[in-house]
Amino acid sequence: MGAKLRVYKRRIRSVTATKKITKAMEMIAASRIVKAQRQVAASTPYASELTRAVTAVATGSNTQHALTTEVDKPARAAVLLITSDRGLAGGYSSNAIKAAERLTERLKAEGKEVDTFIVGRKGVSYYAFRERTVADSWTGFTDSPTYADAKAVAGPLIEAVLKDTAEGGVDELHIVFTEFVSMMTQSPVDDRLLPLSLKATAEAEETAQGEILPLFDFEPSAEDVLDALLPRYVESRIYNALLQAAASKHAATRRAMKSATDNAEELIKSLSRLANAARQAEITQEISEIVGGASALADATAGSD
Repeated sequence: MGAKLRVYKRRIRSVTATKKITKAMEMIAASRIVKAQRQVAASTPYASELTRAVTAVATGSNTQHALTTEVDKPARAAVLLITSDRGLAGGYSSNAIKAAERLTERLKAEGKEVDTFIVGRKGVSYYAFRERTVADSWTGFTDSPTYADAKAVAGPLIEAVLKDTAEGGVDELHIVFTEFVSMMTQSPVDDRLLPLSLKATAEAEETAQGEILPLFDFEPSAEDVLDALLPRYVESRIYNALLQAAASKHAATRRAMKSATDNAEELIKSLSRLANAARQAEITQEISEIVGGASALADATAGSD
């Protein structure tokens, strides 16, 4: 076997081994998507109804609560960025980071200082490499988040909202995550969690005028109800965002690994063609050498006669 053929065969073995790994990762990601989709489907109605209830309480009373009242001139905002702990997911984390960068630029253009909170090692590494300050970070659970993880993330954010801005508090809370639209589409989005958006408030007021308000009786007071509901509102919204991000990450990993597997197959076909051509060239050369040797031997025998 010639040196050229040995190189091609070695590369074919290497690419074949890589293909087996990427195929296995594709299948693992595909199996995890199903569970993640179920969790998203189970958590979304709860988060939506809790948001509706909190908004109804806020609009159905005259209580001025720190977590529902718009500040006249907001000076500081918190941004929670959700990325992945692992790579091999195409542009999943980088797209979320870009969305957070755009949001941060917009908030700064409005004259607000921005405190960044990050979930996922990819986001933490991005900010650490650029020596940017991060208020707090969490890692290790992005592939399969639990409600306890969401609660741990929500705690410092709620504390920041309740503090005065002079003491390091914030006037607004934003979240950036990747929304799971379908197996093929995952879109990075940014959403303002606190204070409640004007659009959501307007929709709640419309509903309240027709049905909801007569059904609510606040005990002991609307403020106490908001104190109890709003932490759960933030936790549920963050939990839903973590689940959406996890499903999106698994879908992105599946798509990236499928692409890698397809590319490996194409590369194996190309290398196999080159190996066949090299082997044919070697056979042709060997035949030529045999024929040339036989001809030379025949000429030598004829000359001696």
